[in-house]
Amino acid sequence: MASIQRDYYEVLSVARSANGDEIKKSYKKLAIQYHPDRNKEDPDAVEKFKEAAEAYDVLSDADKRSRYDRFGHAGVKGAAGRAGGAQFQDVDDIFSAFGDLFEGFGFGGGRNNRRRGPQQGAHLQTAITIELAAAATGCEREVSFRRKQACSKCGGSGSEPGTTPETCNYCGGHGQVVQAQGFFRMQTACPACRGSGQIIRHKCSVCFGSGLENEDITLQVKVPAGIDNGMQLCVRGEGEAGKQGGPRGDLYVDIRVKEHSLFEREGTQLMCRIPVTYTQAALGTTLEVPLLKGSEQLEIPAGTQPGEVFRLRGRGMPDPRGGRPGDMHVEVHLVVPKKLDEEHEELLRQLAVLEDADVNSHHKSWLEKLKDIVTGQSEE
Repeated sequence: MASIQRDYYEVLSVARSANGDEIKKSYKKLAIQYHPDRNKEDPDAVEKFKEAAEAYDVLSDADKRSRYDRFGHAGVKGAAGRAGGAQFQDVDDIFSAFGDLFEGFGFGGGRNNRRRGPQQGAHLQTAITIELAAAATGCEREVSFRRKQACSKCGGSGSEPGTTPETCNYCGGHGQVVQAQGFFRMQTACPACRGSGQIIRHKCSVCFGSGLENEDITLQVKVPAGIDNGMQLCVRGEGEAGKQGGPRGDLYVDIRVKEHSLFEREGTQLMCRIPVTYTQAALGTTLEVPLLKGSEQLEIPAGTQPGEVFRLRGRGMPDPRGGRPGDMHVEVHLVVPKKLDEEHEELLRQLAVLEDADVNSHHKSWLEKLKDIVTGQSEE
């Protein structure tokens, strides 16, 4: 059974009006409480540690927090990922993102104090813009970006071919050193090897010891039908190369949907306004209503009033999560001609005479009600 994801404000025990300092303070308290180094025998602590980090990742970012406040977990969900903020694969991902918050507390987790060995590459982000019609049917779009790949010369080791990294003598290969100040002991990243535990004496002439080099990539990205403006796609394994043989990061593609000249969108619902003349509204007619793909006949009954809305079920946007498609809402907009020819004007004057005779009694009744309201004599 799928677990229910908790509200991020509840996770951090802060009010929805909390400012950045309050959110940071609360996260720091929880992170220290559930830090793996302090709860080695408690497997639940790791999950709580990751849950708090995910909540902090969203609520500490103004844009993510705004989308979360409006749409909940769905607003910060990657199309192929779990609802929520950053996708933390393990505790080291959290240290990598927020490790500077833990420095000086006597246990691991500094930004440079990452686990030695294979490390996942960094995630990348790009954006594409599509038309509303393309969002309705789904499409493929090309994205181009630059990322890091393993160095072609050293294979990612950072060392000149024929040489290998050496164990750091300063920390003995641990990547960490402990400094004592009176009664306090602080564990920090080794200043000599910067937490890697190794020293590269002979750096690769291509990557200069980083083990990575740039490459230009062009990919075809599949955009699912019904995707909305502000949503995000996650393309697994297309981010930067990992270190020491670690997996690639992911590529996140932000979706921007252009505004349409005719249709307005609210989720899966579409709205449009169609012009009708006075005679069409009064006598009734059949109009051809445009859709994102094709058109459909809509019966306008006699006596239709300006602003009246008709619904075409299932003619809106598809649901990107597989639910029922939305509806098309058609609003009647009465069009009054600005210029009349002589024949048209004469016919309208004849109509005005007839209307005065037919609706005069109703007109007087309305004026009497208005007079009562003005004079204060209307019934309460």
